[in-house]
Amino acid sequence: MAKAPSIVSPKRIATEAFTDAAAAVARLEEIYERNTAFLRQRFQAYLKGEKLATRVRAVYPFVRITTDTHARLDSRLAYGFVSGPGVHETTVTRPDLFRAYFTEQIRLLLVNHRVPVEIGESDEPIPVHFAYRRDISSEAGFAGSPAERMLRDFFDTPDLATMDDAIVNGTWQRAGAPVPLAMFRAARVDYSLHRLYHYTGTDPEHFQNFVIFTNYQFYVEAFARICRERMAAGDPNGDAFVEPGNLVMPNARFGGPGPTTAAPERMPQMPAFHLVMPDYGGITMINIGTGPSNARNITDHVAVMRPYAWLMLGHCAGLRNTQQLGDYVLAHGYVREDHVLDEELPLWVPIPALAEMQVAIEQAVGEVTGLSGFELKRVMRTGTVASVDNRNWEIGDHAAIIRRLSQSRAIALDMEAAAIAANGFRFRVPYGTLLCVSDKPLHGEIKLAGMAGEFYRQRVGQHLEIGLRALEKLKAQERERLHSRKLRSFAEVAFQ
Repeated sequence: MAKAPSIVSPKRIATEAFTDAAAAVARLEEIYERNTAFLRQRFQAYLKGEKLATRVRAVYPFVRITTDTHARLDSRLAYGFVSGPGVHETTVTRPDLFRAYFTEQIRLLLVNHRVPVEIGESDEPIPVHFAYRRDISSEAGFAGSPAERMLRDFFDTPDLATMDDAIVNGTWQRAGAPVPLAMFRAARVDYSLHRLYHYTGTDPEHFQNFVIFTNYQFYVEAFARICRERMAAGDPNGDAFVEPGNLVMPNARFGGPGPTTAAPERMPQMPAFHLVMPDYGGITMINIGTGPSNARNITDHVAVMRPYAWLMLGHCAGLRNTQQLGDYVLAHGYVREDHVLDEELPLWVPIPALAEMQVAIEQAVGEVTGLSGFELKRVMRTGTVASVDNRNWEIGDHAAIIRRLSQSRAIALDMEAAAIAANGFRFRVPYGTLLCVSDKPLHGEIKLAGMAGEFYRQRVGQHLEIGLRALEKLKAQERERLHSRKLRSFAEVAFQ
């Protein structure tokens, strides 16, 4: 029998208990930075031809808390406490990126349970690809060679079988293992951080805590124009505006240089734009394109950033004859005929309207349009949105389509809203949807090129202003109110 190769690793750092959150996070960063540097150093030597006789491995740091009671300080909280007695643990990555987040989560654990947290080295290997912040090919000069075929003989590589969403989906089962402390383990987070750059063309460092998803480029063009104007005018709140390619436009009040990089030769698949504010309190807008698959894909990855809220602004087909082109639809329910989350979130699971989101959006519509009370119903309806996976849904068995839409009481139809809301529910991220009626195919008003151009000119600016106003209202709310208990399950993880 062949002898298993030995493993070379950095000297293990002993597990230590902490009662100060900042000190605990500093130890997380110490372990992470040392271990990823070790992997990069050994990998660079490997690329230069150094012969390896053993496997090379470094592991992620962990956070652990052990409690022996169900008691906690404040039962009103939605997060910041463990679900019951026992050992609760998670691996973590990128403490530099998530420093404020980890500090808050650990501080709440210390306050609510009055026991120390432990920081140490886990048994979860760091894939060598994830030892690099962006791309191992460009940062390490690793462009594919015979060395690539041998890579897994010496280094840990991403293992998708261990990067599932069992914790999020409520299907996690490991007898005798510590109870999860967070929604995602470290490698799952790293995977999404790398995917975010790939899809959006911007680094995770630029993502803000309030996110707008849209399915039309017109919206991001309007958002970019507003943000550039605010930065040029020395906006008192914003720090910078970031576009794909990590093109950074600093706020003029800082007196610094202009954009720091050149625009990319081609746009990424789902370009992201970031109005950067202190403490990640700004707004990220992403053009997700068309279809539920895109919507599910990008929200799977944005979720690891643990945003405070996300909002869908897009266009829809109006299903009622009383609606006019340009009317707004505030979704309070969803018919999920897009099928992209059927396995992870069964159709029998309701996707409820969240009061905090609904109120903020409705108030924003009223303030921007100047209408209130019964008059607001002239331009906005609240009701069910049906999301489908067939762009040509209206071509088919017309009677069956009408019957299903009528039975559901749907007032609008699109392709992305239900997936975004369902993934918000699944990932415990507050969600909302405000759509704008761009056509009424069931009533003979089909969106043609000329009609669409005029519609976009008239409505995009106002619709975007409403979305921005709604997010400002959400920012003004207490975090504890926005992240309410209604999104949490029976035995929930402690981290937000």
